[in-house]
Amino acid sequence: MPRHIERQVDQLKEKILRVGTLVEEAISKSITALINRDVHLAQRVTANDEEIDRMEVEVEEECLKILALYQPVAADLRFVVAVLKINNDLERMGDLAKNIAKRVGQLANQDPRDMPPEIRSMAMQAQEMVKQCLDAVVNADPALARQVREEDDAVDECRQQIRRKVLRGIQQNPENVENLLRVNSVSKHIERIADMATNVAEDVIYMVEGDIVRHRASE
Repeated sequence: MPRHIERQVDQLKEKILRVGTLVEEAISKSITALINRDVHLAQRVTANDEEIDRMEVEVEEECLKILALYQPVAADLRFVVAVLKINNDLERMGDLAKNIAKRVGQLANQDPRDMPPEIRSMAMQAQEMVKQCLDAVVNADPALARQVREEDDAVDECRQQIRRKVLRGIQQNPENVENLLRVNSVSKHIERIADMATNVAEDVIYMVEGDIVRHRASE
């Protein structure tokens, strides 16, 4: 029986890493499309979201099967429970990437000056957090996971800077309110991606150490 569950856990790990790869690609492409105003690339992100959704369901079903058939304990149980949560957060990241991609067509023809430079740095920070949280999953690395948690504050600060600029822009150029609100929406989606990466990092800490750090200040 232990060999059977070990094989199932290995297969589950491969599947969740596949979901992670798809999501990381979707985020990278949506940000590239946003910065370069590449509508065609944005459309590919939207079209590929179905594959992420399909894989998310497949991983969830695999987790439930392992819990029902093998009744894992200790580290194996923590791994399966963590994967269930990570899987959900990754799917939500995919949805956020799709939401950003949908905004690209609406923003493609706007004045480039309406796009705050903080958007690019915020997006790069969020992308790095996603990469690091997935590396933490692969390597079962709680130290890297804790680093991801600490980096979330910088993304939040960028988000607040953009929000303040959008509000000033609306006051100074009320005729441009629609585009400015779209910019604000994009920044909110990027912030949420960083939040989801933080959630994954917290799940890695639980998976490895059995410690629930959610709602605690970064250590």
